[in-house]
Amino acid sequence: MKYALKLTEDKKEKERVEIMPVFDFNNAPEEKKGVVCTYTTFSSNEKTTSAEKPILVLDNKKRQWKHHSSGKFTNPTKATTFEFEEEDGTVTADILKIDSRFVSLLKWLGENHINVRLSGENTENGYAVYKIRETAAGGVTKLSAEDGFLQFMIERLLASNPPIEEELDEDQEEEGDSMKLTSIQSITDFMNCAGRTLPDNIRLWARRNLAVARSNEVSQEERHHAQRALSIMMNIQWKNNYFEAIDPVEARKILDEELYGMERVKQRIMETIIQINRTHTLPAYGLLLIGPAGTGKSQIAYAVARILKLPWTTLDMSSINDPEQLTGSSRIYSNAKPGIIMDAFSMAGESNLVFIINELDKAASGKGNGNPADVLLTLLDNLGFTDNYMECMIPTVGVYPIATANEKDQISAPLMSRFAVIDIPDYTIEEKKIIFSKFALPKVLKRMSLKEDECVMTEEALDTVMEIYKNTSGIRDLEQAAEHLAANALYQIEVNNLKKVEFNGEMVKELLA
Repeated sequence: MKYALKLTEDKKEKERVEIMPVFDFNNAPEEKKGVVCTYTTFSSNEKTTSAEKPILVLDNKKRQWKHHSSGKFTNPTKATTFEFEEEDGTVTADILKIDSRFVSLLKWLGENHINVRLSGENTENGYAVYKIRETAAGGVTKLSAEDGFLQFMIERLLASNPPIEEELDEDQEEEGDSMKLTSIQSITDFMNCAGRTLPDNIRLWARRNLAVARSNEVSQEERHHAQRALSIMMNIQWKNNYFEAIDPVEARKILDEELYGMERVKQRIMETIIQINRTHTLPAYGLLLIGPAGTGKSQIAYAVARILKLPWTTLDMSSINDPEQLTGSSRIYSNAKPGIIMDAFSMAGESNLVFIINELDKAASGKGNGNPADVLLTLLDNLGFTDNYMECMIPTVGVYPIATANEKDQISAPLMSRFAVIDIPDYTIEEKKIIFSKFALPKVLKRMSLKEDECVMTEEALDTVMEIYKNTSGIRDLEQAAEHLAANALYQIEVNNLKKVEFNGEMVKELLA
């Protein structure tokens, strides 16, 4: 209904008078204008954001925007702009460019009217935005987990194609990785905003399980299992098989720090590193270290994980009697749960990791319904691993297996063919002597806050230690001997008020024999 204003001369005041609507049949109805997309997308693999490497660029011809500016993205079905909340009111600016990884996220922010604070700089090409933070304003509903969730998604998007690590700066207050996706709402938000960071098969799997988790036509137990599986899967950063180059000098330094001698082993590891640097992918075969107990096989594996800068997990095959421990149990059971392998991905928080498989020669001695060694084959083939609980094929192209074993003849031929085998012989007496005096004992003294001149070993004492342990393999017994000697020296210094303890052959024999 329309109203006209009629001025009455007698009362000199305005009064509202209702009039009938007027229809103009001569003019055609105004057509609804379609949305004009103002922006173009650009591809970026940058690991960090800055004014030179922005998330998006806004038009700054109307005015120069502040370094920190607040507002909200408009609903993309209406306009592709950002509404700045300025002192003189709301001012809009067209979006000119968007990093293609962030298009879905910005659309989501606009559709949900999320208040954000932009950090950016004015450039010749526009206002370059390199940070987006969620802010509370009025009664506006925030995202499922407030700014923590937004930063979690931004980090995942930045880490996509290729995998990267986001650097922190002074504006960042929370880390995305501290955020965990557990609720259905947060998982849904993540799928809408950053679902493209997931492998295709996992993305399809996630949508099916979301449907189950929301459904009222299935049991509560089924919904619980679906939500639990989603939470596990979504909190893993699924990286691709691209690996950054590794500094060979730094790698060699790490090997020399961790291992004495073993030149053949070090050479094989360095060959692996050079291969990664050329192909930017992991070798097709892992490492199988075979040798007596105590020769440092596990230490070699940890050194490789450190060089690759990957998280690592251990699988102790001597304690695994049933394949289900590796593959998980079916969701038909109320107490169903994922297997050890899936748990390893979950604990690492990413798909690229080093699997250290201890005592591989015990893998075929399962006591349950099946052979654990057969399960390992699917993990080692790099074709994908299927967990019974997850009901989804897990990509394993970023898994680097390093196995240890004492006896080669106890390992099946199929398993053996998945590894590059390195035989590690036992140390000679002279090598053990050097390891004890130069590595094992100094390490123990440092841990006990003892100075090297407070616990001294004569040459006779060293020879006596070697004589006592001449029939033992590896250096584990020698490390325990170093611990015993250092503890005894510390006791004598503290109780008897000695300045130092110098061990001779007789003292060592009395203490260790």
